[in-house]
Amino acid sequence: MKKFVFIFLICVMWSCKEGKNENIESSATEKTELTAKDILGNPKYLAMSYGGYRYPDHNIEPTLDELKDDMLLLHAMGIRTVRTYKVHKPQAENLLKAISELKQKDPKFEMYVMLGAWIDCKNAWTDKEPIHNEESEDNKPQMEKAVALANQYPDIVKVIAVGNEAMVKWAASYYVEPWVILKWVNYLQDLKKEGKLSPNLWVTSSDNFASWGGGGEEYHVEDLNKLIKAVDFLSVHTYPMHDTHYQPEFWLDQEGLEGKTDMEKIEISMLRAKEYAMAQTENVKKYMESLGVNKPIHIGETGWASFSSGHYGTNGSKACDEFKEALYYKHMRDWTNDAGLSCFYFEGFDEPWKGGDNPGNSEKHFGLFTVDGKTKYALWDEVDKGTFKGLTRNGNEITKTYNGNKDALMNDVEVPPTREEWEALKK
Repeated sequence: MKKFVFIFLICVMWSCKEGKNENIESSATEKTELTAKDILGNPKYLAMSYGGYRYPDHNIEPTLDELKDDMLLLHAMGIRTVRTYKVHKPQAENLLKAISELKQKDPKFEMYVMLGAWIDCKNAWTDKEPIHNEESEDNKPQMEKAVALANQYPDIVKVIAVGNEAMVKWAASYYVEPWVILKWVNYLQDLKKEGKLSPNLWVTSSDNFASWGGGGEEYHVEDLNKLIKAVDFLSVHTYPMHDTHYQPEFWLDQEGLEGKTDMEKIEISMLRAKEYAMAQTENVKKYMESLGVNKPIHIGETGWASFSSGHYGTNGSKACDEFKEALYYKHMRDWTNDAGLSCFYFEGFDEPWKGGDNPGNSEKHFGLFTVDGKTKYALWDEVDKGTFKGLTRNGNEITKTYNGNKDALMNDVEVPPTREEWEALKK
């Protein structure tokens, strides 16, 4: 009898131990399911803005294999989060499918998505006058598709962004008043409360710093204040490169440049560009805090084009080349990593469909990779380290622009103009 009792006690103890182990394993599994709160602001999860369109014809969709190639390249350089739009086109859904298949093939592969829904005003992109205080009927299906994809891929989609630069007033052909964005942000937040979306999914709008209150008083309206209180974080866009033309004071300032070499002038100018982006972001923070709100701010978009034949090139602000692009990329990564901000750098790959028919339009040249898989100067060191060994884009091995000749690259680098030179260029 004693022997039976002893054996019974051993079995009970073993059962309890097994149950405890199962609970530990279950707990460990739960911890591996990261949320937006875990990812955003974490330098181990670097972010990038992504579009996979490879041709001037925007109707030619990237294939599933092409999307996988791009994700493998970004993953190799440490990117773990991408921001993308196009839920009304196949790219967004195919991107999620590509990431899912890569994860199934390799459990160590990790990539998360900030999924954007495009928001327009009534009559946007038509020959009719845009009505900015009414919304497009296309907005509803955009939002419904974003919700469906977030529910289909909850392990990948961690953020939904309502609109892309949809409130900034220089987007004259499509911008909406803040109440439209607020309406759809509240729609998503309500779905979370109702259990129809993951409660851990974060909701934002991705917009220009001015639209978030960091600019003129024309943006300081009550619906914006309500929006700031409704989102989970503020996704802020800042583009010093564009302001080398539109607001060039910081770029033309010669104070402290006297007696400096050309290289020193370029390096100082690019540090000023970083400080300019920091100041715009700080202005958003100050406005948010003036409302009694304290929420995370992340950089939803910023970048620097490597070429321009227009406003930012030889006959303009002389801002665009691969050397300055590399400096800006490094500065923004250093700042945001140190500050605990995510930076969805714009962008991973050149997209030739952007910017109209002019091949020199800067919008076509924001990528860190060219269409055919050459790394621009910002990533040359990664090639040297073998980061992209065995990976391809469009069937090409990953190589360097300029055939890796830095002297040839530097021949295309220009010193920012003085104010006098700037005025002469504008005549």
